[in-house]
Amino acid sequence: MEFVIILLKSLVIGGLLGFAAGAGAARMFHAPSTQGLGAFRTLGEMNACEGDPASHFSFGLGFFFNAWASAVGAGAFTQDVTHRVIPNWATAALLVKNKNVEETMHNPKKMGISGAIIGMLLVAFLNTTAAAIPEALQVTAVAVLVPAATTLINIVMPVLFWLAAIDAGKRSGFWGTLFGAIAQMIMGNAVPGVVLGILVGKGVDEQGWTRITKVILTAAILLFVFSGFFRGFDLQMLESFRLDAPNWLNNLHDVFTVE
Repeated sequence: MEFVIILLKSLVIGGLLGFAAGAGAARMFHAPSTQGLGAFRTLGEMNACEGDPASHFSFGLGFFFNAWASAVGAGAFTQDVTHRVIPNWATAALLVKNKNVEETMHNPKKMGISGAIIGMLLVAFLNTTAAAIPEALQVTAVAVLVPAATTLINIVMPVLFWLAAIDAGKRSGFWGTLFGAIAQMIMGNAVPGVVLGILVGKGVDEQGWTRITKVILTAAILLFVFSGFFRGFDLQMLESFRLDAPNWLNNLHDVFTVE
């Protein structure tokens, strides 16, 4: 009886969650005229798959294992469920029959319905398997799935996105390689930098060096500067060169350090 209750609740929650995630992801493509629920990385990652259903499915599949491990081991969903798995799987399901992204991935109604179905199946699977697996096996499942998902996210995905950037053109390849390398050094993962590089490169290809593309480039540079500063990357870099950090830089970091 408990299993049936978990299943029914999961179907309801998954349907509502999937509809919101799918429709919200589609509405992002209509910004700024239409406000959408989503995240910048979701938009960039979905664009990087370039409307290929296999790419969308495989991208979501990689984060599915991480979400599954979290549900089984900790009993909680990760943000990957709403930001990556549901939107990409909903897109993949629509693109199988129609490769026109304007009529599928960018359509809030179709994405909402597809996302609701994917959400119902996904949440039901995660919750029921988490409830059914004995506690002793949960430790084993986490020990196997988490390292596999970590390898996929930290090694495989950056390479795939970098190849996508190179395939998108010279500018996207250049900015994707540059920003990806910087992101790898600062954040430990090249994917955010490669996605930003693709965005800058394709923007310049389509519009040229307009005010919008210059603002995007400036925002990307500031993102790396602030991210590097608050992560202490500047101090680590000086230390790696066996140089002493100036006092004013140490004092500046102390101002933003919370003990």
